[in-house]
Amino acid sequence: MWKKILVTGGAGFIGSNLVHEIQRMFPECDLIVIDDFSSGSFKNMLASHCDVIAEDLYSFQWEYYFSKNEIPLVFHLASLTDTTVVDERRQMQNNVEAFRKLLRFFSGTPTRIIYASSAAVYGKASGRNRIQDQPHPANPYGFSKLQMEHLAAAYSKENPQARITGLRYFNVYGPREAHKGKSSSMILQIAKQIKEGKAPRLFSFGEQKRDFVYVADVVKATILTAIKDCPVAVLNVGSGCAKSFNDVIQILNQILKTEAKAEYFPCPYPFYQVHTEADLELTQYHLGYIPEYSLERGIEAYFKSGWLF
Repeated sequence: MWKKILVTGGAGFIGSNLVHEIQRMFPECDLIVIDDFSSGSFKNMLASHCDVIAEDLYSFQWEYYFSKNEIPLVFHLASLTDTTVVDERRQMQNNVEAFRKLLRFFSGTPTRIIYASSAAVYGKASGRNRIQDQPHPANPYGFSKLQMEHLAAAYSKENPQARITGLRYFNVYGPREAHKGKSSSMILQIAKQIKEGKAPRLFSFGEQKRDFVYVADVVKATILTAIKDCPVAVLNVGSGCAKSFNDVIQILNQILKTEAKAEYFPCPYPFYQVHTEADLELTQYHLGYIPEYSLERGIEAYFKSGWLF
């Protein structure tokens, strides 16, 4: 379908899972990854067969590596993904200015661009998050993602021949995330605490809810966005179902055959989201995307994959 595909951030968590699925689905495609390994790992790439360019996208010289119309499809997943980093300049340079350079290079071409936005653009708004809702990011990370969406909207107006879509990923978990450390999913962090015989530590009182979405579903939605040539500017990608952190402990106890109980402590972050839940109406309409993994099934698949521990 495509002779060449570029994935930025392809050594990272979601990016590496996307790379492996692209290679499975399109084995004849020439696949290129750009990643500076600041939030990626070579271990995620061991089973891949692609050209890896180890460069920082903020200072990346696109013209040195590619000709203008060489790449028909770009998945832009490179990002500073630690949402607790409050250095605004760092967030903006890594996420916004790097994206600006990418768009400038592909301006005037028909290259299909699919990029990672985030549920963080919704901010502290509780309940079901709809694309139509007014964004109100509560931290620098969410603000940077919203600015990326603004850049993409301007790019679309200036390049009507091109398609560009942002995917607001919710709380993704699954294989190939362990290298992220404290930025890894709460699924992995809680599982490790239980495995080590510790009481899982949660913000008081564990009833905060998240739309936890298994990475295989996220990858499916991301590839569908390209296959369907989706005309929509922004879509939600989640499970469509919110579960509490207490629910996570209960499910992990069942799978690990443990009886761990939570230790609660006050939340230190004023921007902490109480409830995230993806409204998937538009995503299902335009992509035919139906999540396959409930939280129970996803955690079980994660455990069976061998990547959880």
